[in-house]
Amino acid sequence: MVEVTQLGSGRRWLMLALGVFAQTSSSIFIHGTPFLLPALTARGDSLASAGALVALPTVGLVCTLIAWGYVVDRIGERIVLVAGTLLMFVAGVAAAVVDNPVAFGVLLFVGGIGAASSNGASGRVIVGWFPPDRRGLAMGIRQTAQPLGVGIAALTIPWVAAHHGIPAAMLVPALMAGVAAIGCLVGIIDPPRPAAKAADRANPYRGGDSTLWRIHSVSILLVVPQATLWTFGLLWLHVDLGWSLAAAGALMTVTQFLGAAGRIGAGAWSDRVGSRLGPLRQVAIGAAVAMAALTITAWTDWWWAAVPLMVAASVISVSDNGLAFTAVAEIAGPFWSGRGLGIQNTGQNLAIAAVPPLFGAVITATGFPVVYALAALAAVAAVPLVPSGSRK
Repeated sequence: MVEVTQLGSGRRWLMLALGVFAQTSSSIFIHGTPFLLPALTARGDSLASAGALVALPTVGLVCTLIAWGYVVDRIGERIVLVAGTLLMFVAGVAAAVVDNPVAFGVLLFVGGIGAASSNGASGRVIVGWFPPDRRGLAMGIRQTAQPLGVGIAALTIPWVAAHHGIPAAMLVPALMAGVAAIGCLVGIIDPPRPAAKAADRANPYRGGDSTLWRIHSVSILLVVPQATLWTFGLLWLHVDLGWSLAAAGALMTVTQFLGAAGRIGAGAWSDRVGSRLGPLRQVAIGAAVAMAALTITAWTDWWWAAVPLMVAASVISVSDNGLAFTAVAEIAGPFWSGRGLGIQNTGQNLAIAAVPPLFGAVITATGFPVVYALAALAAVAAVPLVPSGSRK
């Protein structure tokens, strides 16, 4: 087994790049499907039913995140990354050629299963190979995969769906997943694990320490503003403000790239202050304030303020993920972090899966400002739940 001290810095960054690429393809598959909403509603689907369809990849993901985490804890990261991205490739290519809507939905679900593999495995590679004083920055870079994936999806999937059909749009994440499978097969090395002690193998969720459960709860609440803006931001710009799909997609792409930079900054900030949870609390406060301000300006039709606030809220609302993800991996330890990260992502993605159908129905009945207000309340509820004390 290769030791940490024997691995060159360049190889660490190469594996980080491969992890980012694999997670980006996963992000496009999971979070890019909501950008099919204009095409689905244009063909006659209701917003609620279309929202349920585009949530299927997330359903597949949440059903298997903990199982993938268990496999990572048992057999390592490389095999899981290769197997999952390959499954996503096969499902995406199949979805691009089928005509049956039921089969298309099933393939979205299967692709979500494959996409789940990279969530814990790529994070474990980073925690295993990077030292603690660089880990926040490295994990922040890794977490840019999510907003980068959403940004790429916003730029490509609506255009492909409009010009070549909905199934063809699924080739975007599928081809990326195929490249990722090859890259992970060649370039990933499983990080070494310390000699196992009884204490190291103990279940960190037992014994009365609620730190991990509180972090999971905070992340679930903070993902509601994030998912709301990802899912309905483009539709709000198009329907309420009258923007073209091209212009709305371009702005959504810019916000995601800015969000990626925000995750890197948050990770570097946590390294500098030696804490993941302190910055996490500040991000929660910022998300609550930004979403409340967006609610007011969207309600009053102050578009000149609402659009910049939507951008700001999009950036702030994604900045917490890397902080919470790193904290869970560090606190859970090398023999439980796969399952810990699986639980972390399961809770978040259950919330993401619920947002399109539930908030789609709310928007149909009341309009966009109400769901922005609900998202702001979720961020407010997260603030007091952030753990305090000596734990990172």
